[in-house]
Amino acid sequence: MLGHSRKWIIVVVTIWVQAFTGTNFDFSQYSSAMKSALNISQMHLNYLATANDMGKLFGWSSAFALIYFPLPAIMFMAAAMGFVGYGLQWLLLQGFINLPYFLVFVLSLLGGCSICWFNTVCFVLCITTFPLNRSLALSLTVSFNGVSGALYTLAANSIDPSSPSLYLLLKALLPLLVSFAALAPILPHSPPHHGHDSSQHSNNNADSIMFLILNLLATLTGLYLLLFASHASTDAPSARLYLGGAILLLVLPLFIPGVAYARSWFHQAVYSTSSSFILVHDDDLELHKELIISRNDDDEEKEEEEEEEGGACCKRMLSQDALVMLGEEHSGGAVLGRVDFWLYYVTYFCGGTIGLVYSNNLGQIAQSLGMTHNISTLVMLYASFSFFGRLLSALPDYIRSKLYFARTGWLCIALIPTPIAFTLMALSQTPLALPIATALIGFSSGFIFAAAVSVTSELFGPNSVAVNHNILITNIPIGSLIYGFLSALLYDANTDSNSSVCIGTHCYFSTFVFWASTALLGLLSSLLLFFRTKHAYQHFEYHRISTQAILS
Repeated sequence: MLGHSRKWIIVVVTIWVQAFTGTNFDFSQYSSAMKSALNISQMHLNYLATANDMGKLFGWSSAFALIYFPLPAIMFMAAAMGFVGYGLQWLLLQGFINLPYFLVFVLSLLGGCSICWFNTVCFVLCITTFPLNRSLALSLTVSFNGVSGALYTLAANSIDPSSPSLYLLLKALLPLLVSFAALAPILPHSPPHHGHDSSQHSNNNADSIMFLILNLLATLTGLYLLLFASHASTDAPSARLYLGGAILLLVLPLFIPGVAYARSWFHQAVYSTSSSFILVHDDDLELHKELIISRNDDDEEKEEEEEEEGGACCKRMLSQDALVMLGEEHSGGAVLGRVDFWLYYVTYFCGGTIGLVYSNNLGQIAQSLGMTHNISTLVMLYASFSFFGRLLSALPDYIRSKLYFARTGWLCIALIPTPIAFTLMALSQTPLALPIATALIGFSSGFIFAAAVSVTSELFGPNSVAVNHNILITNIPIGSLIYGFLSALLYDANTDSNSSVCIGTHCYFSTFVFWASTALLGLLSSLLLFFRTKHAYQHFEYHRISTQAILS
C-alpha cells in the first residue's frame, strides 16, 4: 500500500521539478538588459538565445551519466549546472563582475544543458514508475514545464517588478531548492516489477482515474495562471497573492497519494479473504509486441496476397517497416538510419523548435510593435497556452476507446496553428494579432513538446527514450541558430543606422513570412510521417483490443 501511494508522490515531485526547470522560456524578460550590459548587437543577442538552446546538443550526455551515477546525483548535477550558469550571469547584470561575451555564451549553454538533464530525470522516473501508463505520466508531468515562464514572472514581480536580472537569480536558486524537496521520494526509487500480477489490471484502471484527477487539477492551475497571474505584471502585492495561489495549486496534488493509500487499503481489506484471483496481465506495449510477432506468419500470408495487386508492394513495405518499429527498442545508431526518424526530426525542427525561437524573440518583437509594457503578459500568455497544449497531448489516451487515431496524426494536427499564427502576424496590423498569435504558437509548440516524448517511446522503444529523445532535440539548437541568425539579420537590416532598435511592423515582416513557410514544411513532413506509421498504429490497436477481449 505504501508503495502504491509513494509512486504518486514521485509524480508530484516530478511535476515540481518540471514546473521550475523550464528556464529557457523567459529569456525575453532579461534579454534587453543583457544586450545593454554587454553592449552587443541583435545578432550577438540571438547567439546567446541560441546558446541557451544549444545546451540540448549535449543532453544525450545525461543518459550516459545514468550508467555511472544514480538518478538523484544526475538531478543535482543538473541543478549545479543551472546554479553556475545563471548565477554568474546574474552577477554580471548586477555589476559585481565583468565577463567577456564568449564566457557568457558558455554560461548560457551550461544553463540550457541543465534543462535536458532535469528532463532526463523526469522521463526515467515516469517510465519506470508507470510502465503501463507512461504516456499519461509523461504528458502530465512534461506539461508543467510550460508554466515555468508564468511562475518565474510571478516570483520576480512579487519581489521587484523593475529588476530583469532577478529572473537569473531565481533560475539559479529555485531548481536547486526543488531538487532538495524531490530528493526524499527519489532516493529509494527502483524500477517496478514487470511480472504477471493479479492486481495489475485493476491498478491500471485506478491509475487512469488518478491521472484524470491530476489532469483536472493541472487544468485548474493553467486557467488560474492565464486568468489571474497576467494581471500582476507590475503590482508586487498582487503578484505575491497570485504566487501564493499558484504554489497552493502545485501543492494540492499531494492529496492524491493519500487517496491512493486509502484506495489500496480498502482494496486489500475487501480482497484479503478471497481464496483465488484471476491472473490478468495488462495490455502493456511489450505484450502487444509479442502478440504481433506471434502472428507474423498469418500477416505475411495476407500481405503476400496484397502484393499481387498493383502498388500493394509499396504499401506492404511501408506498413511492415513501421510495424517493426512500433515499441521495438532502437539504439542511437539504429535510429539515425531510419527514414521515419528524419521525417520526425524535420517535423520537430519546423514545428516545436520554431515556436521556441519565437518565444526567445518575443521581447524584441513586442518592442518593435511598441508593446514593450506588455512583454510580461505575452510571456505568460505563451507559457500558459504552451501548458494547455502539453496537457492536451494526453487526450488521445483518454478517448482511444471512442476515437482512435495514430499519435503521429495528432502531432500533425497540432502543427496547423503555427503557420496560421505567423501568417496572421505578417498580414494583420491590429494590436490583437500579437497576443492571439502568441497563444496559438504556444499551444501548438507545447503539444508537440509533450507528445514527442511518447512518440519517441512508441516508435523507437521506451527503454531507449533517454538517449533517442535527446538525439531528437538536437534540432532545437540547430534551429535556434538558423532561425535566430536569419531573424537577427533581417532585424538589423531594417534598423536605422543611428540606433540599435528597430520600430515598426517592417522589422519582423520578412521573418514571419519565412517562419510561416518553414512551419508549412514541418506540416508536410508530419503528414508523411503519419502516412508511414498509421498502419502500424492501426495494427497495434487491433491486437490491443483482441488481447483485451481474450484476457477478459
